Amino acid sequence: MLPREFYSKDTVTVAKNLLGKRIVRKIGRNEVSGIITETEAYRHKDDPASHAFRKITERNKAMFGDVGMAYVYFTYGMYYCFNVVARHPKIKAGAVLIRAIEPEKGVKIMQKNRKITNLKNLTNGPAKLTQALEITKKHYGVDLTTHSKLFITEGIKSKKISASSRIGIREATDKLWNFKIKI
Repeated sequence: MLPREFYSKDTVTVAKNLLGKRIVRKIGRNEVSGIITETEAYRHKDDPASHAFRKITERNKAMFGDVGMAYVYFTYGMYYCFNVVARHPKIKAGAVLIRAIEPEKGVKIMQKNRKITNLKNLTNGPAKLTQALEITKKHYGVDLTTHSKLFITEGIKSKKISASSRIGIREATDKLWNFKIKI
């Protein structure tokens, strides 16, 4: 598992550093995992696209809490998105959205969870990966630095990182805080 200190840096830096890391989810006796290939950074007062921009709420309070914790939220009335709380100690809130992974272990389980067989579309979006890994609201606030059923660990060395505007936002589109690698 990555130590808490890993997440205690600028949110944008952590978003880049998470690329190539491995997310692991234990489901019963099975383990599913994948390499993180896409992330997005969301900060606090300098980021109007962030859930934490205006004030602390019941939904976003994890972003203001300890780094290394899971921030899972429900969106569009049907999907979960998985974030990791990450920020510099002098900043009040921040999180990194895990947007995509390259499946590694437990692919058949992921396919069953998603009810698809196409590997290309299995985990190439935030809602797709939460469905594949069975990440739900019950994982909100889970400590990823100590939890044995959901955590992030070392993976592969990141290759060239591409940066672009974050996806699906209307504000702060000038911030190139969507990061990707190809495996």
